[in-house]
Amino acid sequence: MSSRPTHYAIDFGTSNSLLAAACADRTFDPAPLDPDAPDPTVLRSIVCFPDEGGVHVGVEAIRQFVEHGGEARLLRSIKHHLGTRSFRGTVIRGRMLTAEELVAAVLRRMRERADAHYGVEVRRALLGRPVHFDGEDDAFAEARLRRAAELAGFEEVRFLPEPVAAARAFGAAAEREELALIGDFGGGTSDFTVLRVGPRALAREDVLAVGGVAVAGDALDASIMRDRVARHFGAEVLYRVPFGKNVLRMPQGIVQHLCSPAHLSILQRRDVASFLADVRRWSLSDEDRRRMDQLTVMVEETLGFQVFEAIERAKRELSGAARARVELSHPGIEVREPVTRAGFEKACRREVDAILACLDETVRRAGVAAEEIGAVCCTGGTARVPRLAEEIRRRFPAARMEQFKGFHSVVEGLAREAQAVARG
Repeated sequence: MSSRPTHYAIDFGTSNSLLAAACADRTFDPAPLDPDAPDPTVLRSIVCFPDEGGVHVGVEAIRQFVEHGGEARLLRSIKHHLGTRSFRGTVIRGRMLTAEELVAAVLRRMRERADAHYGVEVRRALLGRPVHFDGEDDAFAEARLRRAAELAGFEEVRFLPEPVAAARAFGAAAEREELALIGDFGGGTSDFTVLRVGPRALAREDVLAVGGVAVAGDALDASIMRDRVARHFGAEVLYRVPFGKNVLRMPQGIVQHLCSPAHLSILQRRDVASFLADVRRWSLSDEDRRRMDQLTVMVEETLGFQVFEAIERAKRELSGAARARVELSHPGIEVREPVTRAGFEKACRREVDAILACLDETVRRAGVAAEEIGAVCCTGGTARVPRLAEEIRRRFPAARMEQFKGFHSVVEGLAREAQAVARG
């Protein structure tokens, strides 16, 4: 009788999620969680709640959202909320769903589809987690993620830092003894590991340092939104309160929510929507009113997902071209905004500098010189941002630059750790 999975290895990401499996004897390839995706093993971390009922994830979530128009809620980047105490949840179909319940909706579908694929019922999970969650309270975020996994049907839940998991995947293929740096650039966090690798099993003492910062792909998308796109949705609108003398600009708190994929839904709150309607009436020019109308359409028809998809497409183009365009055409909304690589790099300088500062600090805490590192291996689309890639190469001139294949490095490393857990 062939061995069967006893543990699931879950890489629940801000943008994408994957699941592999293990037992004491072996690891299993990642499960096809989304049959409609270009790579069925990669499930986009998106969930849709149509008003008529049901819960949909991944590509199907996007399809259902389009089919139901404004009669559905589409949520992305929900991992962002785990570390934010002020975010308790959001109202879906007249009921408050907590952050844990939102994450559990995705994890439950992952478990159910994996059970069907592997032909088992698995209730033990090893989840990857960033070195530092986005938000102000790391322990609080992990506790929330644990509770979400339990709500999804898991009875035993363990965690492993995502960069350590990626390091396990890299170390498994090492052919020589050397120092390596692993960079894991996700949607919400950028994580690093410095470790010793060789043609042997990776031991815990081989990991010299780990580090992470809650700045990654979503933050870079937000920088494009803030610099080039948000003005199309009223970010720079000028208005005057009736009987007031001062000319006011759109409050920064509103602009911050507008520029965050995870927090854009806050603009749907009744008090915020009422304020925005007032700003539209008080606007000083026809152009400002037109842009406020575009914001109203985006908020009322929950088109934030489409806006940030257009931004992400342009960002990807800039990895290989000097110019791109953010384009979105929808009844009531017309955006055709050119962006340049130079402008993007200027807009996201603060975010890239924060990532690089974390990288430098991780190497410093490892107690090694940059010249001693023989291999640098990066995973995640953000690693392809030209300035970030150039700065990494400049810091490690003697190192081989390698790329993990696709999105699978973390989940493969988690599966190896899950196998070790299964062995006891």
